[in-house]
Amino acid sequence: MSEFNLQNLVRVNVQKLQPYSSARDEYKASGTEMIFLDANENPFENGVNRYPDPQQRDLKSALAKLKNVKEEQILLGNGSDEVLDLIFRAFCEPGVDNVITLPPTYGMYKVLAEINNIENREVLLTEEFQLDVKSILKSVDEQTKLLFICSPNNPTGNAFDARDIKTILENFNGIVVIDEAYIDFSSYETWIGFLDLYPNLIITQTLSKAYGMAGIRLGVCYASSAIISVLNKIKPPYNVNELTQQKALERVLAVDEVFDEVESILEERNRLMIALQEIKFIKEIFPTDANFVLVKVDDANERYQELIEKGIVIRNRTTQPPCENTLRFTIGTSEENKKLVEALKEIDN
Repeated sequence: MSEFNLQNLVRVNVQKLQPYSSARDEYKASGTEMIFLDANENPFENGVNRYPDPQQRDLKSALAKLKNVKEEQILLGNGSDEVLDLIFRAFCEPGVDNVITLPPTYGMYKVLAEINNIENREVLLTEEFQLDVKSILKSVDEQTKLLFICSPNNPTGNAFDARDIKTILENFNGIVVIDEAYIDFSSYETWIGFLDLYPNLIITQTLSKAYGMAGIRLGVCYASSAIISVLNKIKPPYNVNELTQQKALERVLAVDEVFDEVESILEERNRLMIALQEIKFIKEIFPTDANFVLVKVDDANERYQELIEKGIVIRNRTTQPPCENTLRFTIGTSEENKKLVEALKEIDN
């Protein structure tokens, strides 16, 4: 890879932008109890009458220790979708630049490209759901700013070969965004340890999956301090609310409980995959590094509707090539998984 130049990727208007700054950004806490008369808030204390910390310092400090990174290498967002949108807006000029996505994959990449008026160049995964590296690199031109890799991938469940990802990182002068929403369920290591080696690397994670906090909407971005500085320029000043920060911090500090729950989910995943082998209309069970299993069936639309009628909601992925006639089962509790298997057996008869 030729020398990476971040400034060549940042939109010109973002380079010139003077970001909004609140008084809470401008002072540093001295340990003295402060009187806040800066933000036109209601002064009567109720736990949420003050604006939240715009830099989420306590939460970032806990995440930095957990992930072994610096606090300035972390950006937090209102769900991963806000983080991804900020990346589009920082680096892609509407109507000019393009990004590369790798279907079948997380559908919001395409939606965000369309919202931001960015060309989305799709390069299909191979029939084995792996990266087609040659085709990916052939799709790159001077206006290609971002490349999105979801690993472990949604909806296929598999993690991608690390050698292929390294090849892309070393041969693409744009930014590679590795979406690790499901990394806690994977036997593969996170790419966070490679941030210092690859300045064009962004990693997104979430508290919605393994941490069980989908309801609070907390997405995390790890990257070089230079990239995080660019994203901080354009993020809304108070994008992560106080209640989300509090609940997220509690959960991050209780990481042993999270690990125990992940182990339980993995055990249930193994049991479910064994049980699915007995269902005759399931033609193939794909390997998975996530908290879900993708299977190929005889008729996905019919089987999906039959499960709905039995009160079980799954995901029909048959519209995504090459996922024709596939269904995706999220791993539930032991009782939920038993009910799923029972319903599948009833349908199978």
